[in-house]
Amino acid sequence: MPDLLKELTHYICWKTADPSKLAATKLNKALWFADTIAYRANGRSITNTTYVKRQFGPVPRRILPVLDQLNSEGKVIVRERPYFNHTKRDFIAIQPATEAMFSEEERQIIDIVLSWICDEHTAASISELSHDSIWEAADEGEEIPLYAVLGASPGEITDKD
Repeated sequence: MPDLLKELTHYICWKTADPSKLAATKLNKALWFADTIAYRANGRSITNTTYVKRQFGPVPRRILPVLDQLNSEGKVIVRERPYFNHTKRDFIAIQPATEAMFSEEERQIIDIVLSWICDEHTAASISELSHDSIWEAADEGEEIPLYAVLGASPGEITDKD
């Protein structure tokens, strides 16, 4: 069975033509938003992975080993470079990703999320968007179940309720 988190991570890196637009925070948010949007739409995530609370928002629990695997397999180069007072990690796909791993609907979700994150957000702004009531309710390192997204947006209570 394929590792869908690894495949989606590779796909996201491959689809990002300019690696300076992705980096670690945006990669993690692209994975989170693609999975949660798919979950809301279809009742299942794309990767079926576990996310945990971290300082800058939800992160796949296994992202570091996945990136190490992609790097060791020669699919993605992980490049660290100075960025102001921090170190920024860029992800450069050097082998094409397997698009057939995902349905057409999943690819549309991923591509829209990726464009939105890379073209319309900074790492700080997309991180802030992921700091919602679900993230706030979790402790650092605690699992954030995907089903929690179903209760994150307040709905209108009607007389029928």
